[in-house]
Parts: sequence; structure tokens; C-alpha cells
Amino acid sequence: MADTLGLLEESLQLARDLGYRVREEPLGELPGGACSVGGKPHILLNLEQPSADRLDVLLKSLAADPRVSDQPLSRLLKARLDAIRR
Repeated sequence: MADTLGLLEESLQLARDLGYRVREEPLGELPGGACSVGGKPHILLNLEQPSADRLDVLLKSLAADPRVSDQPLSRLLKARLDAIRR
């Protein structure tokens, strides 16, 4: 659980550093993901989901962004993103 929460925090900061507005709110059955609102990049996370599921949605969104490879990442975060890209 500690790894999940730590990775979630690191991933949230990475998303913000890349210019995403991260919105955490109840989304019902929707998992969330990356989108554009008013031409600005957003990542929506469903607060009704467990932390591990929110982390998975966030990592999938970040893995699709080529700018991530230019950012400093922990080994654990880099490994998770690399696994998603494969």
C-alpha cells in the first residue's frame, strides 16, 4: 500500500509538472483518464475507485505522453511506466 500511495503522489506531481490539470472527483462507473478541456490537458481520476486503480489510470495516461522520458523519475515509477508501454 505504501508503494501505491508513494507512486500515486509522484505520478500526480509528474502530471502537474507536464502541464496536466489533475481532477479527482466522483465519476460513477467511469474510470477516468486523459482528456482535453478547453484545449488544456486534463487527467480525470475517479475518487470512488481504490488508490491502486486511480494509479493505474494515471500511469496509463502518463505512459502515452512522450515527454515523460525527459523527466526525472524514481526507478519504481520508471519500471511501471515501461511495463505499460510494452
